[in-house]
Amino acid sequence: MPTVVLVGTLDTKGREYAYLADRIREHGVDVVIVDAGIVGEPLSRPDVTREEVAAAVGADVEGLAAAGDRGAAVETMSRGAAEVVRRLHDEGRLDAVGGLGGSGGSALATYAMRQLPIGVPKLMVSTVASGDTSPYVGSVDVTMMYSVVDISGVNQISARIMANAAGALAGMAKATVPPLGEEKPLIVASMFGVTTPCVTTAREHLEELGYEVLVFHQTGAGGGSMEELIKAGFITGALDVTTTEFCDQVAGGVLAAVPDRLESAGRLGIPQVVSLGALDMVNFGPMETVPERYRDRNLYVHNPTITLMRTTPDECRQIAEIIARKLNAAIGPTVLFVPLRGVSMIAVEGQVFHDPEADDALLSTLREHLDTSKVEVHEVDADVNDPEFALAMANRLHELIQVAR
Repeated sequence: MPTVVLVGTLDTKGREYAYLADRIREHGVDVVIVDAGIVGEPLSRPDVTREEVAAAVGADVEGLAAAGDRGAAVETMSRGAAEVVRRLHDEGRLDAVGGLGGSGGSALATYAMRQLPIGVPKLMVSTVASGDTSPYVGSVDVTMMYSVVDISGVNQISARIMANAAGALAGMAKATVPPLGEEKPLIVASMFGVTTPCVTTAREHLEELGYEVLVFHQTGAGGGSMEELIKAGFITGALDVTTTEFCDQVAGGVLAAVPDRLESAGRLGIPQVVSLGALDMVNFGPMETVPERYRDRNLYVHNPTITLMRTTPDECRQIAEIIARKLNAAIGPTVLFVPLRGVSMIAVEGQVFHDPEADDALLSTLREHLDTSKVEVHEVDADVNDPEFALAMANRLHELIQVAR
């Protein structure tokens, strides 16, 4: 029988968790309730007690409660809950995971959810799901459902919401993926609008060579999701054409790289071919949201919700140092392709972000800092979207994968 694991604080939400569990069981699905509460007595009976949760990370519930530091207690119980759900998943006793809560409960439950592999169903019913959910979702497939009313008792509104959540969790726990035909080796690729022609050409060629290519939009979360999938062990190779998120990291844009961006493939020894796609731009929202200190910069309205800012020579030097450091640390086959005629479709000669001085700063810093005994470098007299450039990257990645096999 499929099993849904519910993670929450039964000292404050015990009755609501009991109601949700009953609704799930009505769908013919088993339930395991994990209690991560700390202070009050559980208001319903857990299957995994708070003492077991705390012990999973070497902590003691009474000690956490006596310390009176709620933040530290939530952080500890989050880690304990994560250990418990990982163990249940490894034992084959978790087919989906769910939770109910406000900001604190959501932070605790979704932390545990994020430690599970991509593809394991995860649903959080939360009072904060109508706002910025990025702290709760991170870079994995957590589904957030807005609770509408506070999760405080079972009433005409909350009962309907929880019944819907129960149906969703039960359905996801029982869902299967039909065979998709021949299972092909997976490659991840990074793309932005201004590098789409390059990635499309490379993707189509790699598909002809027998791969399945997963493309990730480089929005901060997109790069993070790509790194998570690599770490999960599904990936044969990485075609990291578009490393633009480092621009936002350096200049304070809205699509900044996650801390381990451009590290997972190198750390695992997975073949990777990397380029400098869209390192000419920093992303902001509408023009009025651009910080005052940047108002005299080269700004371009990409669409009504996105304003792009050209990177300066100094910013390009900082970006190049980051990329060089990360590539130098790789333990597997690593290749960098450098497009000498432009890193995006608007950085080529005649376009709004054409800036030879900034490009020179980027390239000279890379040449200075890259360890060419570890990183193979190809400087190509083409722009990033030239079909020959795209095909060269795709073919080199294919060669590296064949050797690695």
